[in-house]
Amino acid sequence: MESLEYDAAWKRVILEALPENLQKIVAAIPVGMAAGMEEIRIREGRPLMIYSSGRNYYLRHDGTTSHYPKEAYWITHRDTERILQRISNYSIYAVEEELRNGYITLEGGHRVGVAGKAVLENGRIKTLKHISSFNIRISREIVGSAGKIMRYITSNTGVYHTLILSSPQMGKTTLVRDIARQLSDGFPGFPGIKVGIVDERSEIAGCYRGVPQNRVGLQTDVMDACPKAIGIMMMIRSMSPAVIITDEVGKAEDVDAIEEALNAGVKIITTAHSGNIDDARRRPILSRLLEKKIFQRIIVLGNSLGVGTVERIYDGYTLKNLLDKPVR
Repeated sequence: MESLEYDAAWKRVILEALPENLQKIVAAIPVGMAAGMEEIRIREGRPLMIYSSGRNYYLRHDGTTSHYPKEAYWITHRDTERILQRISNYSIYAVEEELRNGYITLEGGHRVGVAGKAVLENGRIKTLKHISSFNIRISREIVGSAGKIMRYITSNTGVYHTLILSSPQMGKTTLVRDIARQLSDGFPGFPGIKVGIVDERSEIAGCYRGVPQNRVGLQTDVMDACPKAIGIMMMIRSMSPAVIITDEVGKAEDVDAIEEALNAGVKIITTAHSGNIDDARRRPILSRLLEKKIFQRIIVLGNSLGVGTVERIYDGYTLKNLLDKPVR
């Protein structure tokens, strides 16, 4: 029943963001395909596509899928104009701040990524215009998905500093969201603690008008759409969290803020794009973190048993793999 209610909720929100002709196509997608759908890709002058259960498909006029672009519905300029009007509630100026970051968050935590021509002011992006591409990402919670790793990242004395590595679309955000929920609410043998989420890309908590749309825990505070380096310091000063959780680390200032949090006695859980530790070592910022042995646990996600497989959990000091085999 809960799954059916969720499907109805996301369809309502997503369909409202689309013009009537595209609403009919998306509403007609077969149930099985819709259940695994993660993205709807809309590009002006190109075929309508979806990403479902790890594969890309073209969408025909009747909502069925195809592997051939010529059979798909092709997006028009009128389509992209009307989508932009709908997701901005007919006021581009009202969402200018979000456009500057390349996305607009919808009710329910679903996110519409946008691409077009950047308008610069003093070397910084002021806004986007001539928007011709949309990536509608359907937010899907998997409550309990972190259960398989909680005993590796917690102990009787608290939480381990943890880095989660994976290639794109391997479940980092889904995993870290459920980690936040479990640390905040507690689980057998572990009382709930205060959690601060610095959600620079608005993906973990999926805030809509400041309120988390995803279940991130009863004792969790969220700094939404805020650069990590700034948000981490704000969280430490204002909300006194026991642990801070962030999305992808990648800038030198992010590392500086993480080190500041460590000095303040706050635990850190964060993610990064890398397929494995060797890949991470080739990235200057991640290499700096690994060399300093900041993280006590390093988790690597993959898809050997399907998307979201925990391939390895390393002791951050010895780099010994704590898993006997991958788990999902």
